Amino acid sequence: MKMLDSWQIWALLSASFAALTAIFAKVGIENVNSDFATFIRTIVILVAAGVMVFATGHWMDPYQISGKTWLFLILSGLATGASWICYFRALKLGNAAQVAPVDKLSVVLVAIIAAVFLGERLSMTAWVGVVMIGLGAVLVVLR
Repeated sequence: MKMLDSWQIWALLSASFAALTAIFAKVGIENVNSDFATFIRTIVILVAAGVMVFATGHWMDPYQISGKTWLFLILSGLATGASWICYFRALKLGNAAQVAPVDKLSVVLVAIIAAVFLGERLSMTAWVGVVMIGLGAVLVVLR
């Protein structure tokens, strides 16, 4: 049970499911508009998230959530939606093996934004890793 409290396990599971997302989406959008495919995906996620909230008993009174929390969750949702729309359009137009690594440039952007705006500090080793992720994405795109 201790394993379920590990952020590393959850992050690896997230990466695994993200990889499957790219593969399943590439096949799924073959004969459908990418925006409509994003709409279908969003409905599935909404239902799955709702089931998870109720199944785990984590429902909260929306009126107990602060305005700041609402604002940033709404902004996060809008950014997620924009990301998904762009991602599905990129998958429709390009190869999954190239689109997914470029999408992972988000790791580089998060590190920079977190350092600048959130005051998070990464070690030199971590920054080297961030740079390598960025270079790796560039190398995958080059033909």
